[in-house]
Amino acid sequence: MTDPASMPAPGTSQDSPAPAAQAPPVDASLIRVERFSFYYGDRQALHEVEMNVPEKKVTALIGPSGCGKSTLLRNFNRMNDLIDGVHHKGDIKLRGRSLFDPDLEVIALRKRIGMVFQKSNPFPKSIYENVVYALRVAGVSDRRALDEVVERSLKGAALWEEVKDRLHSSALGLSGGQMQRLCIARAIANQPEILLMDEPCSALDPIATAKIEELIYELKREYTIIIVTHNMQQAGRCSDFTAFFYLGKLIEFDKTEKLFTNPSHKQTEEYITGRLG
Repeated sequence: MTDPASMPAPGTSQDSPAPAAQAPPVDASLIRVERFSFYYGDRQALHEVEMNVPEKKVTALIGPSGCGKSTLLRNFNRMNDLIDGVHHKGDIKLRGRSLFDPDLEVIALRKRIGMVFQKSNPFPKSIYENVVYALRVAGVSDRRALDEVVERSLKGAALWEEVKDRLHSSALGLSGGQMQRLCIARAIANQPEILLMDEPCSALDPIATAKIEELIYELKREYTIIIVTHNMQQAGRCSDFTAFFYLGKLIEFDKTEKLFTNPSHKQTEEYITGRLG
């Protein structure tokens, strides 16, 4: 498989390629994206993306609006299936199995891959019922089991100490940052392998943002995290690897420290220094 970091940047020739970046090796990858192109009807949103997402690390997807990073993120749990007229070429594999295998149960896939959205979206239910919602849908009714999941998930989302005395109060009474951490608790209640985050801090103040970033650092001990962010400082603080997208193409994918301090492609340097956006 071609390493995306070895591809020349747009506008460079094959005769003088940029220095190869150090993307994760294939054998360290949980997810492999293989020459993946994606279309909304006739409009191509992604162009032959290739990258390896390492296990139990934080991978940030950065780039200007409309560059395809959220489109790729939503393909990891097949959320784009809900849109009419979409199609793709290439493949995405989780532990070697295609996410588009016709025998793959999409609901089961989404249990393995949780998602946290840009805007917190707690249900108009109690804090407790928000966390156990997916388990109740799956038929779990044992009170002791549900109680254990609630405590484990809220502790995992660094929210337990703040809400343990009001679990049966409405989730809509929480602050914005608490609501987003509740959504994280809800996402990890099923103990997924992967946690997708689509700009999880964009609507939060700096204090709430700092708490989410601290939480991301703790969560990567148990989960593989892929985060879309417009905030390059956040990507630098939170992630182990960073992928830079531009106009639907993966320009560079490398260790975050390397990409931000010594990028291999001119476009990457121009973007992180504010000259391209």
